[in-house]
Amino acid sequence: MTSGITRPATTEHWVRTWGASPQAPDSSVSSIEPLENTTVRQVVRVSGGGHRVRVRVSNEYGGTPLTIGAAAVAVADSEGGAGEGSPRAVTFGGRPFTTVPAGAPVLSDPVDIPVAALSRLVISLYLPGRVDTVTCHGTFHALGWTIPGDATPHASTPPDATPMPAGALLTAVEAQTATASKAVAVLGDSRVDGIGSTPGADRRWTDLLAERLLAREGATPYVINQGIGGNRLLNDGIGTAAVARFDRDILSTPGLGHVVIAVGNDVVFSFAPRTEETAGFLDMFPGAPVTVDDIVAAHLQLASRARAHGAKAYAATIAPYGGSEMYSDDGDKAREQVNAWIRSSDAFDGVLDFDAVWRDPDDPTRIRDGLHMGDHLHGSDAGYAALADAVDLSLFD
Repeated sequence: MTSGITRPATTEHWVRTWGASPQAPDSSVSSIEPLENTTVRQVVRVSGGGHRVRVRVSNEYGGTPLTIGAAAVAVADSEGGAGEGSPRAVTFGGRPFTTVPAGAPVLSDPVDIPVAALSRLVISLYLPGRVDTVTCHGTFHALGWTIPGDATPHASTPPDATPMPAGALLTAVEAQTATASKAVAVLGDSRVDGIGSTPGADRRWTDLLAERLLAREGATPYVINQGIGGNRLLNDGIGTAAVARFDRDILSTPGLGHVVIAVGNDVVFSFAPRTEETAGFLDMFPGAPVTVDDIVAAHLQLASRARAHGAKAYAATIAPYGGSEMYSDDGDKAREQVNAWIRSSDAFDGVLDFDAVWRDPDDPTRIRDGLHMGDHLHGSDAGYAALADAVDLSLFD
């Protein structure tokens, strides 16, 4: 027995062009309150372009099925609203609505809308029923609002729209291209997720890397940020551990060609001093402290898994954090040992030496002034620009 669905032959290719790792809406993130009869509208900037797009919606941390009553996508204007023309309806299996099972994602049908590289999309999801547990992304570097009722047909965002404190439900945008393109997927923590950069301005180092790649002849600028602030390689805490979410967030990336591993929190939190100021924060990170050997083994595992999927594997050195509340001498020694191994092991197809970019030549335990946001731990816009500018673009040819 065959289905009645026609599947036209095509030589065109899908590649991911934007992503946000899904998280559980627990006390560790800026979560979304329960929603009902509400439109969730978000503006995201794609990295590379295409002539059709599709979106991925996640109910992976929801406890009940999620009903999407309608959805729409439009190219944004300079103000963050929909540009010329009406929003295009998004369908799922040919229908304007769908139900996403608890614990699952859903991928939309392709939408015939040309999208240029580095353009912004306005994506709207109407939720007719009550959603108590909203799968989210806690560090919100885009713009988003909740709007009463079904606002998917409307280009403008009304005055009664409520700004969102976190990303909700939307976890990927994929583009269809006439020729195969290779995506760079970056697994990371808060320094990848861009804490300290200007929200809504696309100033994370991955955003700026996409801009540099777009300007390089022959390069493809598909750069996917899969950072989670507070994330660790080996243990859950804020977000599922990186080794556990690797298949979902990295290896399932359409068009995957390059993987960057940039997670340094295992060192930071394992050796952080427990004080009255840090105790509450550190309580969010259960599990025994990890060793340098543990971190090396995790990197080797991820590199091997990336190559098994035909991708090249890269690692970023861990940047300094002296002067922050998390700093300890033992932690810094472990950081230097991990970095020395990353630089010299030949375990990777290339190294992004972020430690060398950020460290203060007068005190290598610290980030140079002007490159951190003031906490001696996370970057400023200038700091993330320095990281992006230091990346050897030929790695991603």
